[in-house]
Amino acid sequence: MTEFENENPDHINTEVTSTENNSLENDNINFQSRLDLAELQQSISQIKEEISSVIVGQHKMVDQLLVAILSNGHVLLEGVPGVAKTITAKLLSKTLSLDFSRIQFTPDLMPSDILGTSVFDMSKSTFDFKKGPIFSNFVLIDEINRAPAKTQAALFEVMEERQITVEGNSYQMEAPFLTIATQNPIEQEGTYRLPEAQLDRFLFKITIDYPNLDEEIIILQKENELQDKNKLQDIKPVLSQQDIVKYQKLVKQIVIEPHLLEYIAKVVTNTRENAFLYLGASPRASIAILNAAKGYAALRGRDFVTPEDIKESAIPVLQHRVVVAPEREMEGITSPEIIKQIIDTVEIPR
Repeated sequence: MTEFENENPDHINTEVTSTENNSLENDNINFQSRLDLAELQQSISQIKEEISSVIVGQHKMVDQLLVAILSNGHVLLEGVPGVAKTITAKLLSKTLSLDFSRIQFTPDLMPSDILGTSVFDMSKSTFDFKKGPIFSNFVLIDEINRAPAKTQAALFEVMEERQITVEGNSYQMEAPFLTIATQNPIEQEGTYRLPEAQLDRFLFKITIDYPNLDEEIIILQKENELQDKNKLQDIKPVLSQQDIVKYQKLVKQIVIEPHLLEYIAKVVTNTRENAFLYLGASPRASIAILNAAKGYAALRGRDFVTPEDIKESAIPVLQHRVVVAPEREMEGITSPEIIKQIIDTVEIPR
């Protein structure tokens, strides 16, 4: 009998089992979360619960709004009149303990009506700057595409740099500074097409569709039960100003592997080379996808980004930043369809 045959089989199995256990323990250590996202997850669940008490369905839209907050980005809500764009923005503001202001955009609105203006103080014989409604943490810009280009231009600096410059003086916005703008489709009467530079400053463009039949019935039931009650009066604030700033910093720390950065770059670069697109996305779009993907990872309780987070971010980030070639637009091809095709064809680097 050989030396190997004389060995104790039980001893061999014990050693193998011990080695496997050590390997499993090491694997468990490696996969432990590097960031504590439990508190963030609990807060997100509470916000969703508050919103669902008023808004029926639209779960994808709610997720996108929450990702935008975590990513410190602005949102453009588009939909026909009556699909609860403004109510959604006001509802979200109720769940956040932030200074809130609403600006109703009209064709005669001037930049000074938004930013503020200098007023002469007779007692001091000096001009004092009176801040406009843009000086707030959470700003709802209602029907943004009903104001002309000169008023749109007033938002360029504040949306990108979180500051405004008036008469040579700069004024910083208090963090966090978030805007949600609503707009009707450009085919509607009395609307202006937003400049590309304005659109590029929104992290997401979210399109709100009509509810289905079952959702419409629930909407009617809820409205009937309200009677004279204000539908927003029972909404409780969940996040404070300090909480939001803390969570935004936490999301920035979420890990993304180099090959996924390459994937984002390839998707955005493809928009500039695609024959179906007249105008591709800028590097700002690449950064937006990066930040949004981290927001989606946090929303799902992960401290690392996956390809699915990037794919989920791509369409709402890119659809308003690219311009479909005129001949393709005449064929009825839309930017989300082209972006989806790009996502499907660009291989994830290994």
